[in-house]
Amino acid sequence: MTANVITTSCCIAGGGPAGLMLGLLLARAGVDVIVLEKHADFLRDFRGDTIHPSTMEVMHELGYLDEFLTLPHQRVPRLVAQFGAQALALADFSHLPVHAKFIAMMPQWDFLNFLAMKANGYPKFRLLMQTEATALIDDQSRVVGVRADTPSGPTEIRADLIVAADGRDSLLRRNSGLTVKDFGAPMDALWFRLPRQTDDTDQTQGRFQSGRIFVMLNRGDYWQCAFVIPKGGNEQLRALGIEAFRHDVGALLPFEAARAQCIADWDHVKLLTVQVNRLVTWWREGLICIGDAAHAMSPVGGVGVNLAVQDAVAAANILAAPLRDKQLRSAHLAAVQQRREWPTRVTQRLQLTMQNNIIAPVLTEKGAVRPPLALRLITCIPGLNRIPARLIGLGVRPEHVQTSLA
Repeated sequence: MTANVITTSCCIAGGGPAGLMLGLLLARAGVDVIVLEKHADFLRDFRGDTIHPSTMEVMHELGYLDEFLTLPHQRVPRLVAQFGAQALALADFSHLPVHAKFIAMMPQWDFLNFLAMKANGYPKFRLLMQTEATALIDDQSRVVGVRADTPSGPTEIRADLIVAADGRDSLLRRNSGLTVKDFGAPMDALWFRLPRQTDDTDQTQGRFQSGRIFVMLNRGDYWQCAFVIPKGGNEQLRALGIEAFRHDVGALLPFEAARAQCIADWDHVKLLTVQVNRLVTWWREGLICIGDAAHAMSPVGGVGVNLAVQDAVAAANILAAPLRDKQLRSAHLAAVQQRREWPTRVTQRLQLTMQNNIIAPVLTEKGAVRPPLALRLITCIPGLNRIPARLIGLGVRPEHVQTSLA
């Protein structure tokens, strides 16, 4: 079958936070851009639902923040961790120099639908749903397009630049020949929901007990829960049966243990395989990777969406003018990596330190759990919890939308 051919300036594979934000910003700057999303909609559970203050500052710079915050969300002004009977306030976002001094817990599909709606207001933007990029098209050593499966059959999208924003299991990254450096992780996570009652606390929290780590995210009428397990422990835990799992969950709940009986069966428990990795080089001629396709983040701090959005803003700031003027060079792609690699490295180093010094010891601990000295100091010394608030809420290098690109 002869493939249909579409031409554009920039083709972005992946309609997640990185892909849609980049598509919006490029179209806003007058660049002809196509975003490919393999699903028919954005309705998928257990994806990153934390919208950080720096992401909402980008929304403010675009003039969207007030409208954005009319969408259903829960506000998290501080992060609390429970070690045994001791509660520690680890991060207080109320002092950040931004317009939204909190993390917004919002279903990712609402965030993505909002970005798509705004992007569709620009004539240079096209979003192709049910369209999956399956392979790169090379012309000698340069990437010149992608092959895609669409409802109307095989299609080739030819472009000056292909952006791989198709997630941590990126097909285009695998197809590119770029080298990935893997740092490992001591844990995976099992995600599920529990109903939330009106007299429950409204506090999003993490609970650390002997051999167990449990995270509860307030989602309004339900709790989105993560039961952290040692890496590779999923099959062993499931072999013990759903009732044993309910018992373990019930022992960690801050309310009646019986609510764990709402976990009907294993079909309602989803495995998140935790990865921490990044590309050595994020680009080759005609192609660049951003977001999870360039660097898979640990769920520690919930910063994956924030890093992806920051990548998109930086990429738009650097690439919009050369794409619009047909002057794109490899040096521009290298500049994107140079801008975003350092904050990625620092963030991953902090995550690995947390994984190795807090999470791994708790998962192997058999006795009472004490919070590490560094976390106790954050709680005891006034104002010190502003440091993790800044690192989590703003990131190492927050990006800002260039008004000159509008």
